[in-house]
Amino acid sequence: MEAFDVIIIGAGPGGLAAARILARAGKKVALVENRSWGGTCLNRGCVPTKLLLGAVRPLSVMDDLARGNILHGSEHVNFSALREKVRNFVSGTRKALAIELISLGVHLFKGTAHCLTPTRVRITERDAHSFTIEGRYMILACGSRTSTYPNLTPDGRIILGSTTILQQRVIPESLIIAGGGTVGVEMADFFMHMGTRVIIAEAAPQLAPTEDSDIAMQLRMHLEKRGVICLTGVRAVSLVPDKNRENAVLTLADGAKYMAKKGLIASGRMPNTEELGAENAGCALNRRGFITTDYYLRSSETTWAIGDVNGKILLAHAATHQGEYVARSILGLETAPYEPGPCPSCFHGSQEIMRVGMTEREATALSNNVTVSKAHFASNVIAQATGNPYGFVKVVWRGDKMAGIAAIGANVSQLTLSAQLLLIGQYHTDKLDSLIVAHPTLDETLVAAIRAKRTPSRV
Repeated sequence: MEAFDVIIIGAGPGGLAAARILARAGKKVALVENRSWGGTCLNRGCVPTKLLLGAVRPLSVMDDLARGNILHGSEHVNFSALREKVRNFVSGTRKALAIELISLGVHLFKGTAHCLTPTRVRITERDAHSFTIEGRYMILACGSRTSTYPNLTPDGRIILGSTTILQQRVIPESLIIAGGGTVGVEMADFFMHMGTRVIIAEAAPQLAPTEDSDIAMQLRMHLEKRGVICLTGVRAVSLVPDKNRENAVLTLADGAKYMAKKGLIASGRMPNTEELGAENAGCALNRRGFITTDYYLRSSETTWAIGDVNGKILLAHAATHQGEYVARSILGLETAPYEPGPCPSCFHGSQEIMRVGMTEREATALSNNVTVSKAHFASNVIAQATGNPYGFVKVVWRGDKMAGIAAIGANVSQLTLSAQLLLIGQYHTDKLDSLIVAHPTLDETLVAAIRAKRTPSRV
């Protein structure tokens, strides 16, 4: 039985980050992955979806400029060529990752991992051959997948999940999306630009349920202006193929039915813990199957759980941050409890959303002294240049401290780091005077929002 200093299960962003740091520090590292190096983010999530959205972004700009009678003409996306570009980029990156890891001395294992004890893991390869390895420490980074429910389960043909939607060879003429979170909104944005008639249904009172209502309202206006039918505050009872298996049929709790050529389940994530045997490693699972951890991301004395599988923040960059922290902890370089700070989040597409810190709703749940300040992009020349100057930057205050910064508009994901640094450093009042803000940039509106008059929260 081969022995290692650390066994890492899952080669997504978190597992990769930990493996790199530990291997560079001279630790003998085993990295186990049952699908593809890079995990969901590279192969089925963040990377391919952003390549798709990037391809249709010029169409959005052209459309917005055409509305102002500035630009005339039309273009189309060669979907076959786009699919090939995505496939080549993902494949090339995946190969580069494997080469990098091997060069660092990481031992790569392709197969399904099952914990036998806190220190032993059985790996079963695709040909059913299995063997056992041993490690002093373990890091569980096995990620998550699309949630499924009765009558809301992808079949891979008519009813799709976040993975199979990216494998379509033909753009559907119509699409029903169950779920108005990040995946649902981004896929709605892509397919509407490809000419698909899109219906999106969300159980919460608004699209983008994690965001403030005014941002969600702006997002809805943007999508509806482009023909997307947005249904909110509706509960999907089923999204299933019709009896001829030619169309997807959405049935709502009030009996209303909608039909499209394809359906997409985009209603949350569930952890990949069924076959993991985490309990054998001394770990506990919550009622949703996520691995519980302490303040140090430990799930047992010798085991840590990072990324989606611990259910804390289901974002690739959060997994990377956690993986780096745990690696430093194993090396004795980190002794304080894990502190994620204000973790940024983004919706991508022709109308982007970014946020760092609290929403107005979250802040008012903790304090009565909450105010907000805003600045709109209408006067920003960069926003005007895109033909889409709609949107704003919003700052949430608790007393005289910034609690959160959010924005909606074209390209606002580029404000994420600036907003994070301004929030962490509490750059307002006199502190802002020490900064020179480049002109013209979207940063000007970010700073203007911080300096704007504050009004009491109405939430």
